[in-house]
Amino acid sequence: MRTSLFIILILVLIGPGLTWTQTAYLDYNPRISAFTDRMKTMGYFELPNASVRYLSIEDLLSAARATEVLSKTDQYELNSLKKNFPERYILNPELDDSELFSQKGWLNTFYRDLYSLFLLKTDNFFLKIDPVLNIALGDDRHDSKLIFQNTRGIKIRGILDNKVFFYSSIYENQQRFLSYIEDEIARSNAIPGQGFYKPYQSGIINSLNGWDFLNAEAYAGINISNSIDLRLGQGRHFIGNGIRSLLLSDYANNYFYLQFNTRIWKLHYQNTFAELSATSSRDNPGNTLLPKKYMATHYLDFQVHPNLSLGLFETIVFSRENHFEFHYLNPVILYRSVEQLLDSPDNAILGFNIQWIPKKKYQIYGQLLIDELKTSETFAGDGWWGNKVAYQIGLKKYDLFQIGNLDFQLEYNTVRPFTYAHRSDNNSAIPTASYSHFNQPLAHPYGANFREFIVSFNYRFNEKFAFNASIVNSNYGDSNLENVGKDILANYENRSSDYNNFTGQGDQNDIFGLQINTNYEFLPNGFIDLTFLHRRRSLESNPIDKNDYLGIGIRVNAFHSNLFF
Repeated sequence: MRTSLFIILILVLIGPGLTWTQTAYLDYNPRISAFTDRMKTMGYFELPNASVRYLSIEDLLSAARATEVLSKTDQYELNSLKKNFPERYILNPELDDSELFSQKGWLNTFYRDLYSLFLLKTDNFFLKIDPVLNIALGDDRHDSKLIFQNTRGIKIRGILDNKVFFYSSIYENQQRFLSYIEDEIARSNAIPGQGFYKPYQSGIINSLNGWDFLNAEAYAGINISNSIDLRLGQGRHFIGNGIRSLLLSDYANNYFYLQFNTRIWKLHYQNTFAELSATSSRDNPGNTLLPKKYMATHYLDFQVHPNLSLGLFETIVFSRENHFEFHYLNPVILYRSVEQLLDSPDNAILGFNIQWIPKKKYQIYGQLLIDELKTSETFAGDGWWGNKVAYQIGLKKYDLFQIGNLDFQLEYNTVRPFTYAHRSDNNSAIPTASYSHFNQPLAHPYGANFREFIVSFNYRFNEKFAFNASIVNSNYGDSNLENVGKDILANYENRSSDYNNFTGQGDQNDIFGLQINTNYEFLPNGFIDLTFLHRRRSLESNPIDKNDYLGIGIRVNAFHSNLFF
């Protein structure tokens, strides 16, 4: 990544002599994502290229300016969205920013704006600081141990000279998960979405134990021109319009990346170059560096029509001895051609994304991923192992049954065996080029060899109360004796068979999950949650494990995450 740092240095040195517009990005917030998706599908927002999930603040606020008369609840959400982004006063200097500091606050310094712990705005500098709190406690009647979460942290974002934007967050966590997540931690030697972790034992309550881990995310960005911006950071990304993504999701741990975003006409072209870890820290004992691998990704989103966007995705994962493969720095070439030039040692993946709004209140979306495909074998119908494909199809309906703010989503995902996996190279016992990071999939949490249905209902009773119910019904095949294609970390050359492969092969695992969450916003960005979860897994139709969880939590500037996968 020395080349990336050199690029950053050059841009910083030449920056003061250039005139640029500024662009900053949203940090991950599912509430904002759901609301902007609703507004776009209802016809209120003209928000282009929304399949690139982490939207720019400039695009979001521009869309929010031209809004028709909304329901009382939607208007409340829109006002909250705007107040959460005081950057609007920098993007629109003509706005009166006196309301930003309309409160006396604490010590005449903190919470002078109800949506920010601390705000600083000058002619050439903007800074926003907020605390993060997520405390939850619950009981699973099938587990004798207490389920809990204790997260504290801070989020910072800012803009310098209307050219450089930055974001940073750090969370300190102590947590014990539900039993099926604990099983996944034991299997993969990794906590989903996290990095290094260690055992935790309360010094006050002897029975309170779990895991202790830190999560830090940060980036700095600069606008190279009116059309191109660059970000250097530690984080993760999501591409798509669904609950899951089969192209690139935010399920895995944060990774180091260099990213270019180019916006021209109706196009949003994103180049991401990332450094990944081939294993988790638990698989790499001692004070030695984690083995490295790399990822290079292109994603081109074309807003064909205000109601139709098409996306083309390609990525390649590869391993080199302590260096990046410079061939993949080319921002416009097809990676498959480079891979063939290098004698095909790497894992190349191609994908497509679509979002279509056929009429107001309806949205259809989908993805197709091709890891490997041979046309003759596909039409032969004999289950050749190398036909490694995945697809997603989904439907969103807003104001279901003409009930205001009752939103419905149905999604189907399926991935064939051995998709995302790769072979081991000569220098490693593990397939370092698998589509994974820190022992965690970069796409769907299940890996491969599965089918999944998800149904979700969201209902806002009023401005303060919200309700969500999600149902998952999935089936996957696995085996403790042979490689049937579920584990993307396994060497696909050790597969069980070349032919007669099918989705779900192996021992049949059936999962049913129901999660219900009700939350009340007792202060700006502060929520009280009541959560119920029922989950059961059956192996070959025999019940294996079961969860019935009831919990309560309080969170500030934090989001509520689904407890099952």
